[in-house]
Amino acid sequence: MKRCLELAGQALGNTYPNPMVGAVLVHKGRIIGEGYHQEAGKPHAEINAINAVENKSLLEESTLYVNLEPCSHYGKTPPCTLAITQYRIPHVVIGTADPDARVNGNGIRRLQEAGCRVETGVLEKECRHLNRRFFAWHTMHRPYIILKWAQTRDGFIDRLRTSSSEPPQWITDEVCRMLVHKWRTEEQAILVGTKTALMDNPRLNARLWPGRQPLRLVIDRKLVLPPHLNLFDGKQETWVFTEKATGVTYTQEGIRVIESSFTNLPVAILSELYLHGIQSLIIEGGTETIQSFVEAGLWDEARIFTGDLRFGSGIHAPVVSGEKTEEFVLGSSRLEILYNPAATGA
Repeated sequence: MKRCLELAGQALGNTYPNPMVGAVLVHKGRIIGEGYHQEAGKPHAEINAINAVENKSLLEESTLYVNLEPCSHYGKTPPCTLAITQYRIPHVVIGTADPDARVNGNGIRRLQEAGCRVETGVLEKECRHLNRRFFAWHTMHRPYIILKWAQTRDGFIDRLRTSSSEPPQWITDEVCRMLVHKWRTEEQAILVGTKTALMDNPRLNARLWPGRQPLRLVIDRKLVLPPHLNLFDGKQETWVFTEKATGVTYTQEGIRVIESSFTNLPVAILSELYLHGIQSLIIEGGTETIQSFVEAGLWDEARIFTGDLRFGSGIHAPVVSGEKTEEFVLGSSRLEILYNPAATGA
């Protein structure tokens, strides 16, 4: 099962809206085939593992390990349960059930009805964690939410700047920035608030790491952001959340203006993303935007860089309390990973 997780994780960021799945076929203690789901629309992990087996007659004496319940419905590809039963694989070990309503136990049931011996719950916590974005979307009906910021040793994310002509001072180094760009390729959408968009003029792309570009989201309640900002360069799809969209026009392609209630904006944003199948969101600032999601209890993971600088004064970093599970040293910075114990999606 650990090998299944290793295989599945190779496709992080590439399988949406599908989960990450790895599969391993074992015959008398020896791996004879393995595979993982590489991209939505392409063969699933179980099929790739079966196709990797040279001598298909061995399948009738083999065990299939897979980190997520095999699908039992027709989508862009036929159900994996059909291939498993057609090849008469007698034993299937599953990490966790699939929360997708089209599966959700049906895959296990169909295998059992075909005479297959099924075991479940092997490394279940680890299997759910790998697909925590998928589980959040299907069980909590919202994207998985990652908060990200960099702060100084004395707890500030920026100096007090009066004009956007004053560039922000980097708190972390190039290695950390490259890691952030890698993260952007792994998540479907990225959000910033009005002040961050105006003062930092971010591009919110993944130019330092190869991979998919995220959907850009920006909050602009009164539509005060000028059209020359990098967010409106037309190079990536960008959504603007505003209170009143009447009369607004953008000449650039890929700009969508969404009229939303600001009474509970985090819920409004997440509802819109859920309706469009967006399973993951990374929020990069600023403090006011991040804190609004924290106070609403709408966050799952926080990735916090602490650099070696001290500002003495400035804009305070967000305040969040969670379960710290990981800590790394990256150059002169420290990275902490916190999880929200109240979130139950994974």
